[in-house]
Amino acid sequence: MSNPPIQAAIAAHRFGLGEASLDAVQPDPQAWLLGQIGPADAPRGDGLLGTRAALEHVAAEKEQRKLAKNPPPGTTAEQVLAGHYREVTLADARSRFLTATATRRPFAERLHLFWANHFTVSLAKGSARGLVGAFERDVIRPNIAGSFETLLMASTTHPAMLRYLDNNQSAGPHSTVVARAARRAARMYETARITGLNENLAREVLELHTLGVQGGYTQADVTEFARVLTGWRVGLQDTAYTQPFDANWHEPGRKTVLGKSYPEGPDSLRQVLHDLAHHPSTAHFIATKLARHFVADTPPPALVDRLATAYQRSDGQLAELYRTLIRSPEAWDAQAAKLKTPEEFVVSTVRVLGAGERVLARNDGGALQALGQRIHAAPSPAGWSDRADDWLGPDSVWKRIEWATRVAERVGGGIDARSLAENSFGPWLTDTTRQQLDRAADGPQALALLLMAPEFQRR
Repeated sequence: MSNPPIQAAIAAHRFGLGEASLDAVQPDPQAWLLGQIGPADAPRGDGLLGTRAALEHVAAEKEQRKLAKNPPPGTTAEQVLAGHYREVTLADARSRFLTATATRRPFAERLHLFWANHFTVSLAKGSARGLVGAFERDVIRPNIAGSFETLLMASTTHPAMLRYLDNNQSAGPHSTVVARAARRAARMYETARITGLNENLAREVLELHTLGVQGGYTQADVTEFARVLTGWRVGLQDTAYTQPFDANWHEPGRKTVLGKSYPEGPDSLRQVLHDLAHHPSTAHFIATKLARHFVADTPPPALVDRLATAYQRSDGQLAELYRTLIRSPEAWDAQAAKLKTPEEFVVSTVRVLGAGERVLARNDGGALQALGQRIHAAPSPAGWSDRADDWLGPDSVWKRIEWATRVAERVGGGIDARSLAENSFGPWLTDTTRQQLDRAADGPQALALLLMAPEFQRR
């Protein structure tokens, strides 16, 4: 392993989210990280809705749609509907940013960000509007250090996921609701509006959340799993949110997933998710993603195998996975191989500069949108990319330079970038970066050079 001072810098920037001083990490960086394993911090901020309140807010969209039919002068229908969610989505985004920049448990917060991306729900799809923040607070934050099975069940059955991946629209072909719709359509000489399965949630749970694309499932498994998932939905009239299962939508009869037969009813989903959580392909898939996030875009096979073994031996206990990662020599390689995503870049800038409100007041999430990573708005269920190649295009790099320059001009006059660099990175700081900072014309230029230095851009 690297010498202790470098370990402190690695703990602060690779495992954490950046620190202005390494004093908080010393004298034992591994103990500092191990002590953070547990549920993520309670979120900071005002105007945050729990799942029940968020559902009530979504249900109230019905009234907004009536207004949208005759919008006020100078506005459009879409603006009326967007306005219904504006305060909620802004509060959610600001809370996520504030919590990440202020937490004293940055390793736990990084794990929260990792799992929120793994189980993506996104504002990019209108059906998830108003629910994404509640999903992260009620599903991800409490469960990042428990069993993967618990996290998987909570995420799969939360209203945000059910709506985002269209399970609200999925009905068993032989279900009560489809039969009723067919009879009504026949009487009215119309086409039935409710016709059958939607496989989106089933496919993404298998491909993105558990087994992985090469995990050994077939299209037949996707279809059968979609049958298991029928009935798991949240009607907007059910704002009480007790259990999001409606037997009228559920496909009757047994289903066979990955060669195993399951009974009808809500318990079948718990049984399928249990088996998926304990599948060897899931162990390998989760191990690979965790190693990729913390160590390298192409993670060391030995590390992946070690993490997969820890996962299986512990029955998917995530805390044990994190302990194994922290104790693995590959995770402490002095070569910073991972490129920060825009969110990581902005969060670490605020943390290292100690300039939260000065940066936030003028950006309020807009900086991340300009850098190509709007909070809570991943472009697909796969989430944001964790690979450098997807963030290193010329336009992306130029936007980072522009943002770093603006921040430096705003706050750089009162910051000694050279001292800050030594305190934050210690022996991880290269002689090349030291020379560039020494040759800077003034404080703002020195700070901009530090923010764009390889040590700051990578972790």
